[in-house]
Amino acid sequence: MAIEIIPVPDLGGADKVEVIEVCVAVGERVEEEQSLVVLETDKASMEIPCPKGGTVVSLKVKEGDTIGEGDALIELEVAGDTVADVTEAEPAAEIAVVEAPAPVVAAPAVAVVSKKMVPVPDLGGADSVDVIEVCVAVGDEVAEGDSLIVLETDKASIEIPAPFAGKVLALKVAEGTKVTVGTDIVLLQVEAPATEVGETSAAVVPAEAEAAIPAIKTPSPTASAPVPAHIAASGDKAYAGPSVRKLARQMGVDLTEVAATGLRSRYTKDDVRGYVKQLVADVASGKLSEGAGIPQVPEIDFSQFGDVELVKMTKLKKIVAANMTRNWLNAPHVTQFDEADITELEAFRKSMKGEAEKRGVKLTPLPFLLKAAAAALAAEPSFNASMHADGEHIVQKNYIHIGVAVATPAGLMVPVIRDVDKKGLWELAEESNALAAKARAGKLLPRDMQGGCFTISSLGAMGGTGFTPIVNCPEVAIMGVSKAQMKPIWNGTEFVPRNMLPLSVSYDHRAINGADCGKFFTYYVSVIGDIRKLLL
Repeated sequence: MAIEIIPVPDLGGADKVEVIEVCVAVGERVEEEQSLVVLETDKASMEIPCPKGGTVVSLKVKEGDTIGEGDALIELEVAGDTVADVTEAEPAAEIAVVEAPAPVVAAPAVAVVSKKMVPVPDLGGADSVDVIEVCVAVGDEVAEGDSLIVLETDKASIEIPAPFAGKVLALKVAEGTKVTVGTDIVLLQVEAPATEVGETSAAVVPAEAEAAIPAIKTPSPTASAPVPAHIAASGDKAYAGPSVRKLARQMGVDLTEVAATGLRSRYTKDDVRGYVKQLVADVASGKLSEGAGIPQVPEIDFSQFGDVELVKMTKLKKIVAANMTRNWLNAPHVTQFDEADITELEAFRKSMKGEAEKRGVKLTPLPFLLKAAAAALAAEPSFNASMHADGEHIVQKNYIHIGVAVATPAGLMVPVIRDVDKKGLWELAEESNALAAKARAGKLLPRDMQGGCFTISSLGAMGGTGFTPIVNCPEVAIMGVSKAQMKPIWNGTEFVPRNMLPLSVSYDHRAINGADCGKFFTYYVSVIGDIRKLLL
């Protein structure tokens, strides 16, 4: 028998993670692939399987510990002869024991074929996302940077590139499946110089010495380990980790109503989310409309009136529609209107055209609108807040991040520009142009669209004299910008032509009152009318 330390394997880029559950005990017999511990990162929970069968001698971690890749998990007693036994039985075979830091024996500079697994990289905060396309097949040769799969989050689609070149040996995902950070995508066969392999080796044993060492026998798998006694179908004894229980409590879900799909009938976060998602879908389809208080729109056969075509909505468009409905129903909306005199602003902006061309930046009115909004949010903090989920508190924010609604071929997206109050006009121009281009190309990550305090939705040259934008919850206000036009404005003695910009602000009346919006609008219009005030 031999004692082996079982370490934490590769965590797919995660650094320090929390142990939320220890699945084995000292003296317990474990089988290959049986779960040892459950770890939780800031994006997902993962079960660490045992790489081989054996008996647990000691535990090196406990619930609540923070560990990283390579840290010891357990001491495991496994069957097999040790190298020491062999050396005593056959002293003629001289086996040089080389410590890890010792020099590596030189090897010929030839290519070495190896296999590497490609996992899902950091998704910018997304937790569980759909695979909407697999771009490769078994046997394909891929170059570094080639797309492997396409994922779709609630707000954008993301192409996952190959981190290195190689040949596809196996696909680990399929279209329609869900993946998260660290999920295996493909197994690649790659070639690397022998020196690279040697650098990662602890020692090189001569062939004749290696031949003298018999293969260590690993115990053959037996029947699957029985389900632990604490797995039950009801109450607090449901087989679920603390993070899953917490999520279930937050969503008001009874785990006894949920089907467990995890290893050994374990409940996962996806099980809880899937249950809630199905409930929402049932409500949306009318299956659970009773008691909602909103009458369903009757289904009509439009083909009776003429020729029709049924066009399937994209996932993004369906999500936007659901979010708009949710926001409209949950936030009591009020919209106020005003006009801003941007005559001087436009004169200054056009005078900077030459400087903008030198910098390679397009200076639109948007950076000015952003900068003025940041100043108004600081002057009227009631706009820089969110309603707390408990309904009893307001979250006051001490940062100013502003979202900008962008129309894209896939639908409406709202990338967020961070720390607008700390950035100048040139920097805001560069960042807003870059984010808009990224949105239209479908390259936005979830983190690019999170954390907004306030949103600006501009129709600009598309026309219109005003509209009522819907608040982008959990924000409490949004500003609509329409088409500017020259108007005769009375200056006290005569009418003079001024360039007037129609503005509308919709706000959540739970957090903002009419007087608050009046102060916000007055300050905003004042700053836009005289941009020198931005320096004050």
